[in-house]
Amino acid sequence: MALDRLISTEAAIIGSVRNLIAERPTRDLHGGPAFARGFVNRDHLEGRRVLDIGCGFGWFELVALDRGAQAVTGIEPTADDLATAIQHLDGRVDLQVASALDLPFSDAAFDTVVCWEVLEHLPAGSEPQTVSEIARVLAPGGALYLSTPSADLRSRVTDPAWWLTGHRHYTSQRLRELAEGAGLVVERLISKGAWWQIVAMMDLYVAKWIFHRRPFIEDRINRRVDREWGWGADGGFTNLFLHAWKPGG
Repeated sequence: MALDRLISTEAAIIGSVRNLIAERPTRDLHGGPAFARGFVNRDHLEGRRVLDIGCGFGWFELVALDRGAQAVTGIEPTADDLATAIQHLDGRVDLQVASALDLPFSDAAFDTVVCWEVLEHLPAGSEPQTVSEIARVLAPGGALYLSTPSADLRSRVTDPAWWLTGHRHYTSQRLRELAEGAGLVVERLISKGAWWQIVAMMDLYVAKWIFHRRPFIEDRINRRVDREWGWGADGGFTNLFLHAWKPGG
């Protein structure tokens, strides 16, 4: 019963992410999604069985399909959260209503699992269960790619959701503990994003949640965000990216 309550809470929390501005899956990625596309090793997509936990509108599904994934599965906790992805990706991707806390898949069902900016939206304290479930459904040698907001003070105090709802941010050490506690081996753990990412987030919050429109100066900000994120070594403070793998392959 405790798990049922957690899953119900999960659906309520994540269900607040609504498609207010008619977004759709896109290959035009910037900031965190663009970085994530480069962060995932191509060998972990081509010919692989891929699970996207918290697939949203389906942008990563396009990445996986473009890179030759054998099969792609995306999950969200409610049918409403999947509506946009179903509208645009139905027939190409297996889209299911499912909980990250109790994945309805057999052991070793996937070669690669991605979980972008989801962990912080799940019920507080459920992170170990979520990562353990991910480890369970990963095949030996399989890869986990995950991102969360960073607990750097600059990231927290400039996040409106941190002030308003207690939006969780994580340290590198905490993510490492979660991965290793589930029996995974951490391969990479880096921090990215800086001040232009914060500007982009503020523009998005105001435009989307108050005016129900796309960001006001989206193109101009995206150019600066893309330069700021770039590709390379650790060098930011807004977001953490983890790559881990399951021993035994």
